[in-house]
Amino acid sequence: MSVPAFRRILLKLSGEALMGEQGFGIDPNVATQVATDIAEVHGLGVQVAIVIGGGNIFRGVAASARGMDRATADYMGMLATVINALALQDAIEGRGVPTRVVTAIEMRQVAEPFIRRRAIRHLEKGRVVILAAGTGNPYFTTDTAAALRAMEIRADVIFKATKVDGIYSDDPMKNPEATRFERISYLSVIQKQLKVMDATAITLCMDNRLPIVVFNLRTPGNLRRAVMGESIGSIVTA
Repeated sequence: MSVPAFRRILLKLSGEALMGEQGFGIDPNVATQVATDIAEVHGLGVQVAIVIGGGNIFRGVAASARGMDRATADYMGMLATVINALALQDAIEGRGVPTRVVTAIEMRQVAEPFIRRRAIRHLEKGRVVILAAGTGNPYFTTDTAAALRAMEIRADVIFKATKVDGIYSDDPMKNPEATRFERISYLSVIQKQLKVMDATAITLCMDNRLPIVVFNLRTPGNLRRAVMGESIGSIVTA
């Protein structure tokens, strides 16, 4: 049996990924598919941490653009990520995999507070760790939270799960002429203003030489293929 290419991964999931074709909320079928893929990777002995967004419930940036105080809107968005984390926890544990939800905003009745050493210990004990509430600070996206947490837990790679099969020169949904990059540098992502992750997250990964793999979440088994080191999606490296 082949050995996984990565020992410890951080999977970045957008909130929109959980809503499937719905316009809002959580699609149980999508949550089940994502949980099945995560359980498959966990079964290979890979340590899995997940940072999840909240855009399927509430987007702080959008609310701020409509006049709401940005800090307030961002805190509301962080709480939305906790709802998604609990839904994903339920789906993953339904596949027989132990999990822990940890949050950057304390709410002890539903989750543990984020403590770096404790999160690493959970991973070492074979638990999937779901990291919610972003960084706990307004003005920082869940992309930045993913980069920060990946560094803190010493992940080998960030897997950015999207609706498309990699990084394109333009939005492939709108521009059929858009070309896909198999491999691209951090600086090129920033210079070309490609919407992979926000500039803060990309810069953090660049400074710490942490690779980012962007792949299509909607194809069952893609996460396992990526973990096994197959050429799938696009990779951002130095």
